[in-house]
Amino acid sequence: MSDPIIAKTPPSDALPDDYDPFEHLQAVYIPQHNAVVQQYFSDLGNDWKPNIATTRSSLRVACTMVDNDNQLMMNLRHHLLFDLLGYGKSGLITYHGSTNDIAPPVDGHPKVCFYFSQDRASVPTGYSPVDAEYSFRLINETAATFTKSDAIALANKIKPLFFTAGKGLKLTKGKNIYVYKDEMHGYRLRIYCSTDADAVDLVQKLLEARDVVFDENKLSISTPKRSNTAVPSEAIVYGKETKLQRYRPAADTYLRYVYVSIPNVKKNIFLLDSTGRYNALVSVH
Repeated sequence: MSDPIIAKTPPSDALPDDYDPFEHLQAVYIPQHNAVVQQYFSDLGNDWKPNIATTRSSLRVACTMVDNDNQLMMNLRHHLLFDLLGYGKSGLITYHGSTNDIAPPVDGHPKVCFYFSQDRASVPTGYSPVDAEYSFRLINETAATFTKSDAIALANKIKPLFFTAGKGLKLTKGKNIYVYKDEMHGYRLRIYCSTDADAVDLVQKLLEARDVVFDENKLSISTPKRSNTAVPSEAIVYGKETKLQRYRPAADTYLRYVYVSIPNVKKNIFLLDSTGRYNALVSVH
C-alpha cells in the first residue's frame, strides 16, 4: 500500500501558487498612485466625489486609477498626472526657452512668469506646439517680504489685463524680435512677434501689471532678413526622413497661466490658470 500524498504548505517566504504578478502590482501601485492624486487635487476637499462638472474635477477622475484598469489605462493615467500635469516635476514649469532674467542684482527677487502656447489642433503633424514665456522681476519684493496676500493682489491686478471670460490673451508669435529694457523696474523683455501692435500691447500690459509707464525709447525692434518657412520641409537625416526645425514659426498662442517663482521655494505659486491643471490662487472666470 502506497503512502498517502500529503499537501505541503509553501514556506512563508515563497510566492503562493496562484500568484499573479500584474494583480499584485496593481494592488500595491494603485493605492500609492491615488494617494498622490488626492494630494495633487487637495483643493477639491476631503469630501470630493467623482464627477466631471469642473475642469479640475474632470482631471482628477481621469488621473484616478481603479481596480479594473488594464496596463494601458494605468499608463495613461500615470502619464497624465506625472508628465502632462507636471506632478513628477514638483510643480516646476517645463518651458526651455529664454529665462528673460534682468541684469544683477536679481538674487532673492520673485519672478512673475506668463506662459503662452499654441492650440494643439492648429499644430502641423510631427511638430510640437509653439510656446513662449515672458517674465519680470518684483524688484521691490524679496522672498522674505512677498506673501500670499501680495500674490493674490497681483493675480487680481493681472486678471482683467490678460483674461477675458476665462480665455487668455492671444499673441501671434513670429520672426520679429521686440526688446524692451527697463531694468530699474525689473523688465528685460524679448518678444518674438509678427506685428508691432501685438508686441507693444503685450509690453504695455506687462508694465501695467506693476503700474509702470511705457517708454517707447526703451523699445527696440529687430527684423531678420531670413523669412519664415511657410510649409515645414523634410530631409533625410541619419538615414531617416525627418522634419526640419522651423525658423521662428508664426502661430497664434494664448496665455495659459501665470505663476510666481520665488527663490528657495520649491514649487511655483500659480496666480491664474486657464487650463485647470493647477490650483491657482484666483479663478480666471
